[in-house]
Amino acid sequence: MTTLKSKLKEDLTTAMKARDELTSSTLRLTLTAITKEEVSGTSARELSDDEVLKVIAKEAKKRREAAEAFAQGGRTEQAERERAEGKLLDAYLPKQLTDDELDAIVTQAVAEAKAAGAEGPRAMGAVMKIVNPKVAGLAEGGRVAAAVKKVLAG
Repeated sequence: MTTLKSKLKEDLTTAMKARDELTSSTLRLTLTAITKEEVSGTSARELSDDEVLKVIAKEAKKRREAAEAFAQGGRTEQAERERAEGKLLDAYLPKQLTDDELDAIVTQAVAEAKAAGAEGPRAMGAVMKIVNPKVAGLAEGGRVAAAVKKVLAG
């Protein structure tokens, strides 16, 4: 079992003993998503820590989107719960890049792409190919795309 998955299970046990309903239900759902990912495909397999991180990031993103939807629908209580679950999952994710750090990486990637012959807004794909491996798990895809567009346009 991967270290991250075992940490999630240990934290679930601790939350259950403390009767922390929010934490235990959030971790149960996350562990279920991990198990579902492990058995999907042609054969069952054990996920690596990086793959577990991707599942946790996906679950955290779901919570943020749900919180936004509930807030727009006027269901503030439900939105707050989703936000709390998202914050709980964020604790397991690596620290996100700041806007300045992301801009520096994107600017460097744009320079590399221009050196390779990619110019203007059409260079988006080339720049994203350079940036994505560097920021994997450290910045959300939408944030990265927006930063690339901003640097290419300006």
